Amino acid sequence: MHPVKTVIDSPVGPLTLVGVGGALTGVYMERQRHRPPEESFGERDDAAFGPVVEQLGEYFAGRLTDFDLPLELIGTPFQRVVWAALCEIPYGETVSYGELAELIGRPSASRAVGLANGKNPISIIVPCHRVVGSNGDLTGYGGGVERKRNLLDFERRNAEGVQTALEF
Repeated sequence: MHPVKTVIDSPVGPLTLVGVGGALTGVYMERQRHRPPEESFGERDDAAFGPVVEQLGEYFAGRLTDFDLPLELIGTPFQRVVWAALCEIPYGETVSYGELAELIGRPSASRAVGLANGKNPISIIVPCHRVVGSNGDLTGYGGGVERKRNLLDFERRNAEGVQTALEF
């Protein structure tokens, strides 16, 4: 199977969606750290991403807190464990890299967790933006710290019952 892609507009800028065989394999922001080369994303196929586009639209409108999409997380076994744990962080909440390391049963692996978090290929949907430094600082984000701050503030407001759309 060959990958396919599309690009959609969003409040965080253009998002490149990548999929293989009906499963989402990537959501990449412009100038995202660890973004694969464009030529690896395959041919454009806008029709392949209807549910992804719909659910991202609902998320950015403040009406969706949990995604229900077929995902194919391509990475090392350790990265996949970290990425699966990211999906367990509740909407509107954060955990530290150390707490995430403890959650996966590797309490001394906070740096490795941070590296795996940074290589998450499915941003927003696999919520790597919900991981912060041990003191609550917004340390790093592949899409940029300003985007991370906006996503976290947006989710907190919605989790508190103030339904708003994400706007920069």
